[in-house]
Amino acid sequence: MGSIGRAFVVLATAACLVGLTACGSGNDGTTLTLYNAQHQDLMRTMVDAFTKQTGIKVELRRGGDPELANQIVQEGDNSPADVFVTENSPAMTLVDRAGGFRHLDQATLDQVPDQYVPGTGNWVGFAARSTVFIHNRGKVTKDELPASIMDLAGPEWKGKVGVAAAGADFQAIVSAVLAVKGEDATATWLAGLKRNAKIYANNIAAMRAVNAGEVPAAVIYHYYWYQDQAESGEDSRNVDLHFFGHRDPGAFVSVSGAGVLAASDHPTEAQRLVNFLTSEAGQKTLVDSGALEYAVSAKVPTNPALTPLAKLDPPAIDVSTLNGPKVVELMQEADLL
Repeated sequence: MGSIGRAFVVLATAACLVGLTACGSGNDGTTLTLYNAQHQDLMRTMVDAFTKQTGIKVELRRGGDPELANQIVQEGDNSPADVFVTENSPAMTLVDRAGGFRHLDQATLDQVPDQYVPGTGNWVGFAARSTVFIHNRGKVTKDELPASIMDLAGPEWKGKVGVAAAGADFQAIVSAVLAVKGEDATATWLAGLKRNAKIYANNIAAMRAVNAGEVPAAVIYHYYWYQDQAESGEDSRNVDLHFFGHRDPGAFVSVSGAGVLAASDHPTEAQRLVNFLTSEAGQKTLVDSGALEYAVSAKVPTNPALTPLAKLDPPAIDVSTLNGPKVVELMQEADLL
């Protein structure tokens, strides 16, 4: 082989090493196991795009945020999982604190804004969702909208607000209240919610109740409303959104996390999957999926139907400090769980 040919091989090899998702040919038949606490349809779309690009297959095993996080901790070195993805970040912190993740490649970390990366560098955010206050426009006037999520503990909201208390989404929102306001204020707020709130099975059930006028308002994540509006509007036609903003804990933007497990038998391929989820190609797949969650990459425009992330004015919270176990403890003490 001539010197030009040798130089080409060297350059091509280097390109594959730098672009972790770029050279899909030559896969040895590896199948990754993904413990998936995100929405199944979204992750199926994203991993199918990854497989198309790389040839690496991905098997999804579905569960909830805390369920899979605790399972990973219990499995330890015997976990069959290669990658863990969540809807909310407290579950990622639980696994990280137990030493369950490998450090991510710098190329992956560099693709994600700093506010979506914990100090350990062991996992990253790949999607985001904003807390919103939804209200039935015939039941709550603009003058009656709460200035803060903390106001919902007041007597004026007795029987007028719905929450999906047992869901990982609402518990993540509580973790933001805890991070911003502290333990005592959070406990007082939860006690007020116990007196005031109607409890629903999930965000969709809460939104349906608000739409039907069963309860005037609820706290959910933004994309449930946007998804329904993009489809039939059947469960949201009477519902408006209110963004708290002003760095209120009710303006919390939750991050869906992705990390490579320390127990992975395929760490190189697992790193490629997390790299893809945060890459321009992966983030564009998320935006084009119709999930209507926020992309975290600054290089990929969010769906124009959404209020831009830059306008939400959420509180500045270190994602690695969100304390899921403490939230569960406080909610149990308030008899919300």
